[in-house]
Amino acid sequence: MSQVVIYTTRICPYCIRAKQLLQSKGVEFNEISVDAQPELRLEMMQKSGRRTVPQIWVGETHVGGFDDLWAMDRAGKLEPLLNALETA
Repeated sequence: MSQVVIYTTRICPYCIRAKQLLQSKGVEFNEISVDAQPELRLEMMQKSGRRTVPQIWVGETHVGGFDDLWAMDRAGKLEPLLNALETA
C-alpha cells in the first residue's frame, strides 16, 4: 500500500488539484473517498481534527489540505518528505 494517503470527495476541486500535484511528481497514493461513507469521513476527522477534504498524509506526517500541500511544495519541503519515504 502507498505511504501517501489522501481523503477526498468526487466533487472537491481542491482534491482534484492535490491529486494532480502528487501525480505530477510521480507519487503513488491511496485515495480514500468519503462521499458515501460517513464512517470514513469520521475516521478522517478523528485522525486530522479537520472536517474538510482533502486531508493528506505523507507517511506519518499529516500535511493537511491542498493549500498546505501546495505551500509545502513551494517552500521546497515536499520533495524531502517524499524522498524520506523512499529511504524508509
